[in-house]
Amino acid sequence: MAARIAYLSPNAEQMEHFERLSAGGEEIVWVDSNQPVEKQAEDLRGVVAVIPTPSRYPEELAKLTPSVRLVQTISAGTNMIDKVALGELGILVANNGGGNAIAVAEHTIALMVSAFRKFQLQFNNVKEGSWAGDIRANWFSQAYEIAGKTIGIVGLGRIGSRLARRLQGWECDLIYSDIIDIDPALEEELHLTRVSLDELLTTSDIVSLHVPLNRNTHHMISDREFDMMKPTALLVNACRGPVVDEEALFRAIRDKKIAVAALDVTEEEPTPVDNPLLQFDNVLITPHLAALAIESHERSRAFAVYNTQRVARGEEPESVVPPDD
Repeated sequence: MAARIAYLSPNAEQMEHFERLSAGGEEIVWVDSNQPVEKQAEDLRGVVAVIPTPSRYPEELAKLTPSVRLVQTISAGTNMIDKVALGELGILVANNGGGNAIAVAEHTIALMVSAFRKFQLQFNNVKEGSWAGDIRANWFSQAYEIAGKTIGIVGLGRIGSRLARRLQGWECDLIYSDIIDIDPALEEELHLTRVSLDELLTTSDIVSLHVPLNRNTHHMISDREFDMMKPTALLVNACRGPVVDEEALFRAIRDKKIAVAALDVTEEEPTPVDNPLLQFDNVLITPHLAALAIESHERSRAFAVYNTQRVARGEEPESVVPPDD
């Protein structure tokens, strides 16, 4: 009997993609996550690996599915899953293996350029028929080039390293901070200098965040960190919203402790229409779509099928996320 892999989702619209990508003889079944937990558990009987979209797998369901060995996300982040609780039940959690890293790295650079060149104001003015409007007069002194700037990358994982690679031709100085050791050969290849987080914050013109959300990174950028940054600095967050203390960010922008922020993520998503950050022209927010690209989605889905097939064959999965991440 073929090993069973499950696609757990409110609808079956992506099933054909997973079936197309599967060529190992494993049975892929759709389980409706809108159904009661008991019905989901019944449908998951005998399943060894689950691909949930969105990336959630509640402990209540995990306790009822003893055959499941792996929860495989399509996303890079796994903060919506209680990995400790699942681990105690013998269930591993894996992310997308960097499937969206290129898209997020490209989006990060787009945020940098857009924030420095005030693209959102330019787009809106032209669309509204006012052409340059008051941008030239009011924002000229706050429009910058990336060339010659020091860019500090916080977290040199799959996304951070791809960002560094894509910044090689931008004539900027690259520094980074990470809690894990990085291959010196990669540092040399990408012209990277390792520094402490404090030094990165004090010396960077652009601070770009690329860390997972966990108990150690929650609000890792708050009042203390903003106090250390240059008043001309740009903060970019394309990882998870709660990595930045949003109330502290509001104070930092209001009090001109930093010059500009560009975010693809917010603490609450969707962000409320009365979020005070939205009043600022020097805060640019995109709706958590940095990973959205045809190529990245295809890579992430392909990796999900590949990794669940490994488990179906009795092999160990790749890209497993530790419980404390």
